[in-house]
Amino acid sequence: MNTPLFIASRLVKSKGRKNSISGPIIKIAISAIAISMLMMVVSIASGIGLQRKIREKIAAFNGHISISNFDENESKVSVNPISTKQTFYPTFTAIPEVTHIQGVATKAGIIRTPKAFEGIVFKGVGTDFKWDNFDEYLVAGRLPKYGSAMSNEVLLSEYLANRLGLKVGSKFVTFFMRDSAATQPFRRSFNVVGIYNSGFKDFDQSYVIGDLKHIQRMNKWSADQVGNFELFVSDFDRLKEIGESVYEEIPSTLNAVTILKSHSFLFEWMALFDFNIMLIIGFMVVVCSINMSVALLVLILEKTKLVGMLKALGAGNWFIRKVFIYQAFFLIGRGLLIGNALGLLAVGLQYYFGLVELNPDSYYVKVAPVFLNVPLILLVNLLTIGVCLLVLVVPSYLITKISPVKAIAYS
Repeated sequence: MNTPLFIASRLVKSKGRKNSISGPIIKIAISAIAISMLMMVVSIASGIGLQRKIREKIAAFNGHISISNFDENESKVSVNPISTKQTFYPTFTAIPEVTHIQGVATKAGIIRTPKAFEGIVFKGVGTDFKWDNFDEYLVAGRLPKYGSAMSNEVLLSEYLANRLGLKVGSKFVTFFMRDSAATQPFRRSFNVVGIYNSGFKDFDQSYVIGDLKHIQRMNKWSADQVGNFELFVSDFDRLKEIGESVYEEIPSTLNAVTILKSHSFLFEWMALFDFNIMLIIGFMVVVCSINMSVALLVLILEKTKLVGMLKALGAGNWFIRKVFIYQAFFLIGRGLLIGNALGLLAVGLQYYFGLVELNPDSYYVKVAPVFLNVPLILLVNLLTIGVCLLVLVVPSYLITKISPVKAIAYS
């Protein structure tokens, strides 16, 4: 900024502001900007954080993409097996975005204990299962370990453990139906080695994670047959595109379905978060603009005599308008700095201490998750500055209506 403009802006920022009318109004405007920015940072972090956490949980139980037979797309139980002797297994080299692939199978069953019984979906997994997805959900015990020999170790949800009166180290019996209803069901005994709680009730009340070999034996499958394949990708934002690429690479007898389609109702619900975030941002930007407009109007009226003096000295209208806009920019910057600091502090406290809790039945999480999207927050800051400055051009037009003679005589 050139020297005359800087000097003039310092004159606007007079030392007597504490006793002026504009002082309290400017403080209110800065506070409004700070609070608005705080709300925008928190809404972005919490909204995106909740979306990410929910989709991570869905992927932990289903993968990002599922490859199965066409006749089993809507079924939770594996019926017709798929051979693992595929060109895309165990590594999907044709599509670099696919980071992991695992073969699984599911079978419906009933757990019976002396206290109760529950219908469950037994998910059989093998040595290729991505266990690190369950690390953060483990609340007791350890994760099962599977090798070449059949194992009776299972991972049970806390929901089912409480309803069935089971704990780590407990043994229980599960009955699985045979193909023919006339024959006795399969009877299998399992050991609980770990208990998990994902907070996703739809999964916790159904899934028991166990050895895939049990399902292979009950269904009379060979060791190289599974119910379906689950794929994980590196870029969720391109999941739909990657899913289409996967479909083109697999045999025509198989189908590839992304969780965007298989759990469409959840992702449609989560899409509302984006609308809410945009609504909050829009509303807060409007609040910032109105407060700064009022503050600038009061500042101009209070400095009417200074405006007259500058005009008498030969300053043009646009020069004087820039002086006030520059001062407004300084005030906006101060408000944004305070708001960002408070917002980052609030996000940090929630991230490390989990102060805000949610109802898992409604939001699928116990603690409100947060995620700091730095590029989006920077964009919101720039948007707020841009809109505020654009709006401030209108009240600054009042300067052109001030007469130097009347302004100097004004007291």
